[in-house]
Amino acid sequence: MTLPLAIVDLGPRPYAPVLELQRALCRARGEGQITQDILLLVEHPPVMTLGRSTKTTSLPVPMAELPAHGVEVHEIERGGDVTFHGPGQLVGYPIVDLQQLKPDLHWYLRELEGGLIDALGTLGIAASRSAGQTGVWVGPRKIASIGVHVKKWITFHGFALNVTTDLKYFDLIVPCGIDGVEMTTVAREMTSQRDDEADDLWGRTRDAVIAAFGARFEREPVVHTLDEVAGNLPEVREVLAV
Repeated sequence: MTLPLAIVDLGPRPYAPVLELQRALCRARGEGQITQDILLLVEHPPVMTLGRSTKTTSLPVPMAELPAHGVEVHEIERGGDVTFHGPGQLVGYPIVDLQQLKPDLHWYLRELEGGLIDALGTLGIAASRSAGQTGVWVGPRKIASIGVHVKKWITFHGFALNVTTDLKYFDLIVPCGIDGVEMTTVAREMTSQRDDEADDLWGRTRDAVIAAFGARFEREPVVHTLDEVAGNLPEVREVLAV
């Protein structure tokens, strides 16, 4: 029997409470309070997140000045350099037990990339990896960023896929520390689409990502509310109240 993958679509949410939610779910998954893997999906207001490998050269606009551009800043525990989250970007946070899949972080990163490549393929976008760089690309343009953290083989943090994202925010940083990188979106890369397809681009992208990750992790995606998955955790109650 295929194990479930709980899909929890949080909709638009501030970054800070969702970060605390991830940490709480990671702990609960590791302690057996939650017995199924979870994929959180969310859309954040403008925020820059600084991973453990962030270089000073990746911040041409000083960190203290970023709030003046309407952007929050958070220094976090994930790997990688600085990246942006904002409206029009589908952010996914898998909370999965790699011991039940494969306790190999390199494998996991490649599976995240592969899942996004598969999802984009169903939308007619030929995406790929870039040798030596984490993330997903369409030709020379980067469409998705990935940064993860693992505790006792339970994952959190994850991926950010630009769907209709305003790319001007990436001009404030050197995205992922890659000089000269050009960012792109699903909307820009869709070469042909009917008006009704364009109107539901967010929903189509979300559904493609859910299906692709279910297949990659050999799990059956099942949509749940956050309360259904972990409503007994005090940290979850705080997020539900936001």
